Amino acid sequence: MTTKPLITLEHVSLTYPGSTSPAITDISFSVCEGDLTAILGPSGCGKTTVLRVIAGFERPAHGHVVISGKSVASANTWVEAEHRGVGMVFQDYALFPHLTVLQNVAFGLRGVTPNSQREKIREVFALIGLEGFESHYPSALSGGQQQRVALARALAPRPAVLLLDEPFSSLDPDMTERMREELLEILERTGSTSILVTHDHEEALDMADNVAVLNTGRLEQLGTPDEIYHTPTTAFVADFVGQADFVPGQVTEGKVVTEVGIFENVGRLKDSTQVLVMIRPDDVRIQPCETASARILRRHFRGSENLYRILLPSGQLLYSSDSSTVIYPVGTNVDIHVETLHTIVFLRDTQGGHCL
Repeated sequence: MTTKPLITLEHVSLTYPGSTSPAITDISFSVCEGDLTAILGPSGCGKTTVLRVIAGFERPAHGHVVISGKSVASANTWVEAEHRGVGMVFQDYALFPHLTVLQNVAFGLRGVTPNSQREKIREVFALIGLEGFESHYPSALSGGQQQRVALARALAPRPAVLLLDEPFSSLDPDMTERMREELLEILERTGSTSILVTHDHEEALDMADNVAVLNTGRLEQLGTPDEIYHTPTTAFVADFVGQADFVPGQVTEGKVVTEVGIFENVGRLKDSTQVLVMIRPDDVRIQPCETASARILRRHFRGSENLYRILLPSGQLLYSSDSSTVIYPVGTNVDIHVETLHTIVFLRDTQGGHCL
């Protein structure tokens, strides 16, 4: 896979008129040709603003945006959205209710010769599986079919970049899973470079080559899904991309000592430093033991797994996941063994991170 950046944002900031705080601040990252990058974060963190800046719907106050080697936004440059070679699938799909499926897709091909328009429509209908729906109106389509039409309209002009703003938010869980797979197959066949905005960490980790985690308008971390999950650089990232517990500890004789075990001092912190160790449920193994001081408070049944909420002697809560076939009654005393591939330690006062 090529490592050539197709999209680059450098120190991009934007404040909406009338607002006293910036929507995004000093955002910098690149997306390589053929990759899918997910922009992940909670509501109001600036995800869609970043997408709109790339698309050309919003002009940043500061920074530089480059698409396909061409500057499209800077202090001295501004390229309108229709000239950026960008296709966008909106959260609500934004289909025209008074136009048929064929007419909706053709809308994105204005200015193209009739022969070329017919050929591109034929190709994209075959690619996305819309044959037979040409004369249907959006109101007659399911949510998944409407998404396919929106995707076809965005892909028909063969854009250099495809932007997807929460494209699965209106679908039920079963349909979401199927559409994720279909979308990935389509993007692979077209070789599209894509940016996906989502608040769903499972969606981002499952689909993306890289994940950019935003918080209050700032980029907290950019990395592969494995890096984001296993070696988060901030406590916010650690907690947002999957359930995490933060167990207090202290650096003693070059090690991090906690009530659930002793861990590596990955930050080479001084003795007596107060820290928090990040522990995920899949790192925790439990075994019933009558004399143990930890106790199961609740079993959360998750279908394929059980998630146990455990009370430690200090009052700290810890979660452990196991197969759904492994069932321990509430109230069971358990021994705890933590098996981590990466030790993630945060300073207890600043929540700053050091990881190995």
